[in-house]
Amino acid sequence: MSRLLGKIALVTGASRGIGRAIAIALAREGADMVVNYRTHWNEARELCEAIEGSGRRYIAAEADVSSAAEVSRLVQSAEKKLGHIDILVNNAGIGRHRSVDEITENDWDETIAVNLKSAFLLTQSVLPHMRAGRWGRIINISSVAAHVGGIVGPHYASSKAGLIGLMHFYASLLAQEGITVNVIAPGPVSTEMAAEIPGLTRDLVPIGRFGTPEEIADVAVMLACNGYITGQTINVNGGRYMS
Repeated sequence: MSRLLGKIALVTGASRGIGRAIAIALAREGADMVVNYRTHWNEARELCEAIEGSGRRYIAAEADVSSAAEVSRLVQSAEKKLGHIDILVNNAGIGRHRSVDEITENDWDETIAVNLKSAFLLTQSVLPHMRAGRWGRIINISSVAAHVGGIVGPHYASSKAGLIGLMHFYASLLAQEGITVNVIAPGPVSTEMAAEIPGLTRDLVPIGRFGTPEEIADVAVMLACNGYITGQTINVNGGRYMS
């Protein structure tokens, strides 16, 4: 399939989990890939090998996307090596469990910076080309915690809820410019990050299991290929939150 042939996609936090699955799925649809990672070089390299197997161009781009300077470097490098970004998936995130009694200001600041500020910085960086070409897809990966609070902590729930508000603003601003902006809000998904969260069990999910990264990637591909869905939060959560 080649619905995204000729498009260039940037997935942040792409070396593992949901980001990895989305990158592979977009490449299979024909997109050339910018694989962003911060520390997991070996996993990013393995992902690039999988993308190469799809016959697509790619680069692996190390960057801390909570830093404006590194975001600028990342986007400029991608544009130089592959071209302008057409599809942005703001997936990078952290989810360090903290109780109300133990959470610190540093926990709050770090989580907001990585999970929410990064999406703002990346969106601002890729918008000029998207607006000039009157085509773009922006997808923010939020969480069911934005709706129900979750169990990770107030820092995490707030950062993920912020991604929905950010999406609403850009979607309304860009609706007539050929640029769609949407959110995917997964429930518990079988990833390394989920495995590290105490109390995150299948009992929380009405269908009785965690989701798979590939199930989230299916929705990301749908949003990347659809020009009529914008301003929406797509809940993929096994019934954890029913909208």
